[in-house]
Amino acid sequence: MVKQALREEMEKILTECDNELHLSTTPSVILVVGVNGVGKTTSIGKIANNLRKQGKKVVIAAADTFRAAAVEQLEVWANRANVQLVKRPEGTDPASVVFDAIKTTKQEEADVLIIDTAGRLHNKKYLMDELIKINKVIDKELPDVSKEVLMVLDATTGQNAIQQVKAFKETTPLTGIVLTKLDGTAKGGVVLGIVNENKIPVKFVGVGEQIDDMEKFDATDFVKAII
Repeated sequence: MVKQALREEMEKILTECDNELHLSTTPSVILVVGVNGVGKTTSIGKIANNLRKQGKKVVIAAADTFRAAAVEQLEVWANRANVQLVKRPEGTDPASVVFDAIKTTKQEEADVLIIDTAGRLHNKKYLMDELIKINKVIDKELPDVSKEVLMVLDATTGQNAIQQVKAFKETTPLTGIVLTKLDGTAKGGVVLGIVNENKIPVKFVGVGEQIDDMEKFDATDFVKAII
């Protein structure tokens, strides 16, 4: 009885917000944020693959230009997903990469532009200024676009994830969470508090290393795994 009541309460929290991906304009934009090491690059590849399988034409912008090898890693995943990547040399201003990627998206008449961003929280001020600049470019070049801002969180992180969400929320409105590394022992219970406090839905869960290992979030299955 208690377990059932607890399950119901948890499900209620997790289904309170709409967890659909809203991409109603052509093109639409998915801005992906999160600290380094949470599985941002792999999540982008998997989401791109997912959208391509739905028949959408996808372009990825490699706007994390400061982390060594970030662009190369993203290129590997873009190739796996069979989508186009817009990249510039390491150290290029991220906002200019986004500008170029929007141009390509328009030329190619692509349906979705996915933008990777840097995740250096220790250098918060710089990182946040960068995100503001990227958002300004999107708003100027694609004024009425459907925009999802997905924050990637590592299910094994625990309480630290709450601080991460708080830091990013200060700069950009978050519309959803991608929970990674749920294939291990981690159950990702910390998202309950995050969803409850911030009213941000979980939209995807990463459940493995392969390109198809990204699933739409299902609150019932998730709660069952925890309890």
